[in-house]
Amino acid sequence: MAFMIAQRAFIKLYLISMVEEHHGYGYEMLEEMKARFESFGYSPPQSEIYRALHELVHDGVLYRTKQLKGNDPKVDFQEIVIYHFTDDGHEKANLYKKQVKVDLDRCIGMLTKAATDNYK
Repeated sequence: MAFMIAQRAFIKLYLISMVEEHHGYGYEMLEEMKARFESFGYSPPQSEIYRALHELVHDGVLYRTKQLKGNDPKVDFQEIVIYHFTDDGHEKANLYKKQVKVDLDRCIGMLTKAATDNYK
């Protein structure tokens, strides 16, 4: 058992939530995570975002499609990869989130104890 939750597990948890919220492509999810955790001094590495997305695809939680970023194909020619849940992806994602919740609760307990024991 790890001392604290692994960074990739933490990132996957948020990527799953973002796909549920319809944030569909990697760079958009990276920027959203940066904004959510800026006040904590945490900025997820871009490489970890894409590794986590790759693992979620490999594990059958998500699949990818490609589309043009804009609405006008005459001027918007940048292709982006959009992530969606597979047919049983929601079920797999919920199971994963339950497993991570156990780790999060353990970490919260350890951090709370450390703060209480050392900063009275």
